[in-house]
Amino acid sequence: MLKAILIDDEPKALESLSWELDNFSDEIEILATFTDPEEALKYIEKTPCDCLFLDIEMPTMDGFQFLNMLKSKDFAVIITTAYNEYAIKALKEEAIDYLLKPIDMDDLKVAISKVKKYISRNDVSTEKFERILSDYNSRFNKKRITINTDGKLIFLDLDDLLFAESDGNYSTLYLTNSKKIVLTKKLKEVNAMLPDERFFRIHNSYIVNLDKIKEFIKSDGYVILVSNHKIPISRQRKAAFLEKL
Repeated sequence: MLKAILIDDEPKALESLSWELDNFSDEIEILATFTDPEEALKYIEKTPCDCLFLDIEMPTMDGFQFLNMLKSKDFAVIITTAYNEYAIKALKEEAIDYLLKPIDMDDLKVAISKVKKYISRNDVSTEKFERILSDYNSRFNKKRITINTDGKLIFLDLDDLLFAESDGNYSTLYLTNSKKIVLTKKLKEVNAMLPDERFFRIHNSYIVNLDKIKEFIKSDGYVILVSNHKIPISRQRKAAFLEKL
C-alpha cells in the first residue's frame, strides 16, 4: 500500500483530495494532511512516505520553496494546482506529475500509476546496487563481510568482530569497539557468512573469533576473549574446538 502525505493551505481542497484518494483504499494510505507547510516539513523529516501531494499556491511558503527546503526527497512528488502555467515548472522541480484543480479522477489514477512505477524503478535500482556491493565485497575482500540491516549495508571488518550470540531467530554481533549489531538471522545463517579458518561455533548459542581468545579455562569449560567476555564451550564441540586450536 502506498503511503501518502497531503499539503494544501485550503482545508476544503484537502478534504476533496482525501475523499478521492479514499477510492484507492486498497492501494493508498493517507499518513497525514497539512495546511501548514512548516508543520509538514517537520513531519516528513521523521516519517517516510511514498508520495507527496503538494499544492503550489500557498501564502506562507509556496510549493517550490517547500521542495527546496526538503533535506532529502526519496519519494514521488505530485503537484496540485489551479493554474496550468505551473505545470512545466513543476516537472522541472522533479515532480513526477501534476494535477489541475478540480482534480479529475482519471488524472488521479494516472498519477497513482506513475507513483507505482517510480517506486518500482527505485526499488530495483537499489536492490541491484546492493547486490553489486555485496558481490564485490564477498569476491574481492576476504577480510570483510557485508551485513544488510536497518535499511543499510554495513561492511564489517572481521577483525572487529569478537563473537556472535544467538537469540532465537535473531543474532547479536559483539564488536571490539563495544558496539552491537542485531540481525534478523539465526546463528546458523551468521555462521555461514564467516570464514571457518577464523571463526568457530563453540556452542549452540555462540560463535567466537579464534583470534580474540585470550584464555581457555579447561576445568570450567569456557574461553575468555580479549574483551573479557566469558563464552561457554559445549561438551559436544570441545574436541573439535581443541583440534581447531
